[in-house]
Amino acid sequence: MRLCRPCIGASFDTAAFESSPTPLRDTARAMSQENVEIVRTGIAAWNAGNMDAVSELYDPDVIARALEGWPEPGPFVGREAVMVQLERLRAAWDSDAIEPISLLGDRDRVVVRQIWRGAGHGPRSVMEFTVVYALRKGRIHYVEYFWDHAEALEAVGLSE
Repeated sequence: MRLCRPCIGASFDTAAFESSPTPLRDTARAMSQENVEIVRTGIAAWNAGNMDAVSELYDPDVIARALEGWPEPGPFVGREAVMVQLERLRAAWDSDAIEPISLLGDRDRVVVRQIWRGAGHGPRSVMEFTVVYALRKGRIHYVEYFWDHAEALEAVGLSE
């Protein structure tokens, strides 16, 4: 297995994509990398506080499923509902940031293991969880959050 570092603090396994002699696999690899870049752009927009840019990455009919046991269980259906929830999360701290640990692209899905740090309005928060994004036509149309990274990978048919 060869790991690459496409961005600071993030890595993904490229072995599944490197030995692809068929054009179909090349297309899947290109689509996968494009989707990773879209998600990476979303993380950068979040960290910059640019919620308009975050919103533009979501399909109008997006569905988002919250972490198990989260106070607002969802699902959140539609871009507006998802953005209301994301704005609610942002309001919990004076400042927050997402730090990707790893990004793995597989066809139309991107799996991001990340740390979310928040400060202000009480004690500091540091949460590690994994997010599975499904993309269609360059937009996020499904999001699901998992506390357990292995469970997230299993949900999309992958393993560590």
